[in-house]
Amino acid sequence: MAGSFPVRFSRVWTAWHIGAVRPHVFSMYSMLSCMTGQSATSSTYRERNSTADRALDILLMFDDRRLVITAAEVAAELSVARSTAYRYLQSLTGSRFVEEADGTGGGYRLGPRVVELARLARRGLGLSEVARPVMKRLADTVGEAVLLTRLGGSAVICLEREETIGRAVRITYERGEVLPINAGASALVLLAWMPEQQVDAILSGTELRRFTDETITTKRSLLARLRETRKQGYALSRGELDPDVVGIGAPIRNSDGDIVAGLSIAALSARVRDDRVAEVAAAVCAAADEIGAGLHP
Repeated sequence: MAGSFPVRFSRVWTAWHIGAVRPHVFSMYSMLSCMTGQSATSSTYRERNSTADRALDILLMFDDRRLVITAAEVAAELSVARSTAYRYLQSLTGSRFVEEADGTGGGYRLGPRVVELARLARRGLGLSEVARPVMKRLADTVGEAVLLTRLGGSAVICLEREETIGRAVRITYERGEVLPINAGASALVLLAWMPEQQVDAILSGTELRRFTDETITTKRSLLARLRETRKQGYALSRGELDPDVVGIGAPIRNSDGDIVAGLSIAALSARVRDDRVAEVAAAVCAAADEIGAGLHP
């Protein structure tokens, strides 16, 4: 489950949202043509691709530690003149991918178009519309925060969050938050039913960071935990990412039986003790099955 994750893989998070730009590449090329003075339809593919890549490089400069960028930083990052960097930023501003940040002395922040594309990306998954009403009912039933997650490379992405008023868990569970692959029920439930070869590919070259004394930090231990999760039919974690948080998760399957996402709850450990786990797990599994059924044609 989510928590005080010190390294948030911010470029992964940003890239996932910026990935929504790709269905709109032609319009983006048209927007960028003002930088080169060329028509988006008459310039060569190589020229158009190079210009679009520069724009994406600028957008990928943003992360949790750098919410505002300047023309000087863009120039240094892309190895171009400051005047060229400024033209890129002005063009991105014109299409609302970035906007000027007041009070920063010429800085730029992500604009409303990125937020719109992030919303479209979630809708394109076909999950949010089906999942959110079910998540809300589950949150009201168990009285805990509910998360919808999916894999994004070697990390876990939080797509949606629902919670009951007055029972919020004071930890980081924001939409778009990127969580580690080795800690918490959200990660376990997404990996447990994968073929071991696919799990090996995901874990290859991935550092299994420690967040608490309970965090799984070796591949062997993680594989054993995945086998245990498959056997019991749901994922259970206690204090693996946040010391005082318990997570219970279940897989969401599509019509082919493939796992497309995970559904989980996050609660303070004192609220979900061992004698309540079976009850909450049953509710989470039922909700995950309901979402999966809603995805079937």
